[in-house]
Parts: sequence; structure tokens; C-alpha cells
Amino acid sequence: MESIKKDIWGKTEDGQTVDLYTLVNQNGIVASITSYGALLTSLKVPDRNGKLDDIVLGFDSLAGYLKGHPYFGCTTGRVANRIAKGKFTLDGAHYTLATNNGPNHLHGGKVGLDKRVWKSRIIPSDLGRAVTFSYQSPDGEEGYPGNLDIEVTYTLTFQDELRIDYKATTNKPTPVNLTNHSYFNLAGAGNGTILDHELTLSANKYTPADATDIPTGEIAPVQGTPLDFTRPTALGARIEQIKGPPGGYDHNFVLNNQDGSLALAARVYEPTTGRVMDVLTTEPGLQLYTGNYLDGSVVGKGGKTYPRRAALCLETQRYPDSVNQPSFPSTILRPGQTYRSTTAHRFSVKK
Repeated sequence: MESIKKDIWGKTEDGQTVDLYTLVNQNGIVASITSYGALLTSLKVPDRNGKLDDIVLGFDSLAGYLKGHPYFGCTTGRVANRIAKGKFTLDGAHYTLATNNGPNHLHGGKVGLDKRVWKSRIIPSDLGRAVTFSYQSPDGEEGYPGNLDIEVTYTLTFQDELRIDYKATTNKPTPVNLTNHSYFNLAGAGNGTILDHELTLSANKYTPADATDIPTGEIAPVQGTPLDFTRPTALGARIEQIKGPPGGYDHNFVLNNQDGSLALAARVYEPTTGRVMDVLTTEPGLQLYTGNYLDGSVVGKGGKTYPRRAALCLETQRYPDSVNQPSFPSTILRPGQTYRSTTAHRFSVKK
């Protein structure tokens, strides 16, 4: 039976209460989301035989997340992905942010949205069961200008989708680029690698990057490169052709749909279970990451460890370093404007 419930999941070190919401739809899909980081902790989806498995990496308790982790399931920002040298100029003013990824700023800084406790409430929705998380990022937090009021709504729909709707407003011009950083393994979290997963991307182009993963500004075709997923291709088929530490995919793709409508961006198929995940988004870009930095040292759900390439991330977004690249889709939000973005993960099976 479809349902939604709220539980207290624990407290942060400074005593803030953290809630956990469990959403169930009529087909038995179960999504759990916590107010710590507006973070997806669990997503149980049936395989071709109706067996449920949790397909996202993470931890069984709040304690695992509080210890630190590689952005499992969280809402990232204010600006997801990288800003070169942690610097940008906006309307003539210069801003300096934390450099927490080599020389660059990554995923909102040292204490980004992923480490904040959000307010939360169950909301009515014609689409399914829904919960909204809200947070005000104050002027100057992590170096960003303006008070940014953010809402993230997770809806487990009647159409077997986990839909994420983002909304933000500001009182000063500021860059905004929000995404979800879930690590997916459609065979089940902790069940091997994702090298046999077949991926299709609605992307004929990508943004080449330098050795620190900052785009050069070029938009290049994927044809003839290991980045060509325009036809279904196993992730392991060409992954070893991606050279340089740590190897593997960590690339921003330019999606074919650039008009802001909700359109298919990616399809992932896992042959042993038959699970299919379609990713639809209003965003112009998608970062494919294949868990290259996982190394088996993280003990996750059920005591399972997560080895290298134990999952893939499909982060829908504006392009990395857009705030410093005038030719890229803008990330600047101004007073009176409303930032909106939607991404949906739709589940089905192949028999």
C-alpha cells in the first residue's frame, strides 16, 4: 500500500534533530530521504522477478553520513561540480571560495548543502507521495553572495519515478547549480561493479576538461571517442581508454535537449536483474561519474564495502565552471528571478 511516514533518525553533533521520510508507492517502490543534506538514503526497486533491492550506495544510520562520505545521495550546492581556483567575478565584484578539490572549489565547499540540516514537511501532490526540504543559505555562507532560499521536493510518483524538483530565490545576484549526487548500482548497492551496466546518453557532445577537471571551454563531439554512449554500451567496454589518475568516467555531457523541457537524458540497463532506469531532466548537462575514487575502504549498508566502480552517478546540471565560462549556460540567479530545475528517475524492467 502506498504511504509516507516520518521518523526521527538521530541528532547531529550540535544537537539538531534529523528526520527520515519513507515513501512507498502502489507498486512497492520505497524511497527514504533524510533532512540531513536533503539526501536520498535508500531506493528499493523491483527486478524482473519482483524482488526488491536497494540500488543506491549509502549507510544504514545517520552516523555513517556524519563521519563524512563521498556525497552519497545528497543535494549538492550552492554550485554543484567545480569552480576553477575557487574564484569568480560577478557584476564587478570578486569572490573567493574554498578550494576543496585540488586547486578548485567542488560541490558548494567544505560545508555545503550536503552537510546542513534542512527543514522538512510532507506536502500533497497529484503525482504521488511527496516531501519538501527547505534551507536558507545566508549571505556569505561558503563565500557565496546573497541569502538563497532553497526548496527541494522529492516525489515518488504513481508512474514509478523518483522526481526531484528544485526551486530557489535570492536577494543578491549569486550562482546556483543544484543537483542530486546519488550513486546507483542497479544490481543492488554493494553487489559488484557497474561495468556491465549498459548506458545510453542523449548527448552528441561533451565539454573537454584539463587535468583538474575544469572545462577548456570547447564543446566537442563524442563520436569516435570512449565518451560515445549514443547507442547502448556497457560502461566497462571502453573505460580503460580513459587515461590519467584515477581513470574512468568523470565527464560532463552536453545533452541534446537544451530548451529547458523535461526530456530523456540517460538510460541505464542492468542485464542480470532486468532493471532499467531512465533519467529525465530540464538541465542542459549531465556529469557521468563511475566511482573512480571508491576503494573498498567505505563500509556501507549491511556491512558491505564499496570497491572502485561500485556505482555510477548521473548528475544533472549546468556545466562545470559555468560561472567563469560566458559561452556556457548561465548559473547566475538574480533578485526577482526563480531558479527551477527538475530531474526524474523512472524505473522499469526488461523481461
